[in-house]
Amino acid sequence: MNTLYKTLLISLLLLGCKEKPQEIKEPTQKTTFNQPLADELEQMAEIDQIAAYIPQGAYTQLSPEEWQAFKDSVFTTHQKRLKEIFDTHGFVGFDLAGEEGSQNFWLMVQHSDHNPVFQQEVLAKMKIAVENDNAIPSNYGLLVDRVHLNTGKPQVYGTQVDYNFEKAQAFPKNLADSANVNKRRAALGMEPLEDYLNDMSQSHYYMNQEFYKEKGIEGPTLYKE
Repeated sequence: MNTLYKTLLISLLLLGCKEKPQEIKEPTQKTTFNQPLADELEQMAEIDQIAAYIPQGAYTQLSPEEWQAFKDSVFTTHQKRLKEIFDTHGFVGFDLAGEEGSQNFWLMVQHSDHNPVFQQEVLAKMKIAVENDNAIPSNYGLLVDRVHLNTGKPQVYGTQVDYNFEKAQAFPKNLADSANVNKRRAALGMEPLEDYLNDMSQSHYYMNQEFYKEKGIEGPTLYKE
């Protein structure tokens, strides 16, 4: 019995001393800066901004229907190319295309309202990029609000606005928990909502100055800071 006991004890000790297999970690892949992609996004963004703004130059000759068709064509065509880029690279962060390239990618996703499913896909990957200091946090907040409104939910940060044309004042669309919105905005490095709305009110007024002056409105109505 003693011999058997000793044999069992030695076997247990040997089993306990065996080294645990080391966890195999996949090597982190370093992203290589892609200049051609950055250049392509810059060119796309230039056209995007033409379509996102009021008609300028030769575009003023277009009828409202022609202008809308042009805008729809730009945003739809760009979204298809953005989807190809996203499927290949994920969210375009600073490391892949620089801060400007990342911003251009985000901006055009922001304007892809006709495809909120795609916007949601990008948003999920952008969140990871922000957490890794690879994207602009305030831009993430803007896309969150865009996606929420496009999918029937209240916005979180108050970035999407409408205008009171009787006093030239911007106001947030369907905002959840307005009492704590500035805390949420501060967490993303965004200015207080009142400051943001005042900037939007001023820009809107000056873009439509002739209209407002005809109504006898000499300036935007601003929020108290």
